[in-house]
Amino acid sequence: MSMLSRVAERVYWLGRYLERIENSARLVSVYGNVLLDLPSSAKLRWESLLAITGSSEDFAARYSVADEHNVARFYLTDRDNPTSIINSADSARENARTVREMVPVSIWEGINDLHIYLNDNVDSAASRRGRDAFLGRVIESCQYLVGCMAGSMSRDAAYHFLRAGRYLERADMTSRIVDVGTANVFPWGTGSRQDGAASRESDPYESILWMNVLRSLNALQMYRRAVPGRICAEEVTAYLLQDENFPRAVSNCLQALASCLRHLPHNEAAVATVTAAMDHVRQANLTQLLKEDGVHDFIDEMQIEFNALHAVINASWFEAQR
Repeated sequence: MSMLSRVAERVYWLGRYLERIENSARLVSVYGNVLLDLPSSAKLRWESLLAITGSSEDFAARYSVADEHNVARFYLTDRDNPTSIINSADSARENARTVREMVPVSIWEGINDLHIYLNDNVDSAASRRGRDAFLGRVIESCQYLVGCMAGSMSRDAAYHFLRAGRYLERADMTSRIVDVGTANVFPWGTGSRQDGAASRESDPYESILWMNVLRSLNALQMYRRAVPGRICAEEVTAYLLQDENFPRAVSNCLQALASCLRHLPHNEAAVATVTAAMDHVRQANLTQLLKEDGVHDFIDEMQIEFNALHAVINASWFEAQR
């Protein structure tokens, strides 16, 4: 292949880090908004977010209390958390610096501006009042960079590696945001209601919960176009995991990822792996899984598949070419 493996790997990780920054901002934003809107009887707490993202042990090693301030700091500005937004921005900037000849100048400048903003405004992320504006700026900066990539990059191997990283990271993070909604947050249980009164009581709160999940992915308007009627767990979960037209739905991400991989040489193993993951998502009976409180386990399975797909990409293009 024409690209050196180390350059291809850095471009791939540049895509992943940029998507991770944006979606981490979305995840913290939706979580904070959901907690404000839900009743005190809901079982959703800031420590639940740590469990959903698999970060409980890393968090507990450095913090004694999983309150809003500490959890937000952990995800946004903690230098000791390798996946925090500020560390992801450092990594994105370093990868962009080393492959500056492969990406347009506007992308390098945009990443550098975002890096400077994050370092200059870390204190804003600590307070609830400043956090919304902080997260909004981060998301807008990432979307600007995505637009620069789409409008000014040649459709060569670098472009396809960058997009492959973005779409794999996006699929993983969308699944985690959906997991916020499918967590068993009501005292009567999402999937185990026994009487109509409890169901009617929970409906308004579940609509608020899922509306915030949709908003976090800029999906509310497109969802309402595709699914008229009441916002409910079954429809939103199916839309965000299985819809093939919405660009942040997992199925769409996997389709786009497969398209990227098909433009690259030595793609047989990677394409087969992503195809299997697509089939797994498409064939899932989400209504039944919701009734059995099985969506969280299903999402765990998906994330294992995403890790396996990354391993195949790594073996096919980065390790094999060294």
